[in-house]
Amino acid sequence: MFLTISALALLGLLLALLLRFKAVGIGAAVVAVLFGFYLSRTGAAESIDQVITALADAVRDIGN
Repeated sequence: MFLTISALALLGLLLALLLRFKAVGIGAAVVAVLFGFYLSRTGAAESIDQVITALADAVRDIGN
């Protein structure tokens, strides 16, 4: 059985955990969310998506 999880869900969970354990404040979390939102609307979004996909493929290949 394969479990797939989107990078968005993973990063959202990580941000929630950071907030829960007070490793980042509410202000920093808002800045992180806004930065991600605005970054996704730029030309860099496609390049970032390709890098994340390549990293996910590499991690999956290590597991095999």
